[in-house]
Amino acid sequence: MKTYVAKPAEVEKKWLLIDADGLVVGRLAAIIANHLRGKHKTTYTPHVDCGDNVVVINAEKVKFTGRKLTQKFYYRHTGYAGGIKEVRADKQLGGRFPERVLIKAVERMVPRGPLGRQQMRNLRVYTGATHPHEAQSPTVLDVAAMSSKNKRGA
Repeated sequence: MKTYVAKPAEVEKKWLLIDADGLVVGRLAAIIANHLRGKHKTTYTPHVDCGDNVVVINAEKVKFTGRKLTQKFYYRHTGYAGGIKEVRADKQLGGRFPERVLIKAVERMVPRGPLGRQQMRNLRVYTGATHPHEAQSPTVLDVAAMSSKNKRGA
């Protein structure tokens, strides 16, 4: 019996489309991270990028559970002394770059290092309902149908 090890040339990458409208951020990020890493495949190899390309639309319509919308903060640093900046989750979602909420959640679920950065390049997040990847004919992944907990009402 031998353990199968995938080679980068043998990996078959698919394109997935996820509509994030009404989905819970953390649950959605976990599903996206698993598909980016390729952990849903039987040919998963930890040191090879076996994941799929994921396109997420309607990223500004994601939901938080509990009181995270007003109590969760995102921090960044300007590079200057004392230059830490914070923004609340509701301000980030209503601001100029609402897709960063989902990108940061997924980024923190993939490994840090060159392989994680390569896998993050396979994620494309858009705020509207349109995306420029129609030519790849992505398969729709219905995350809301996977579990009743994945989707929140209005």
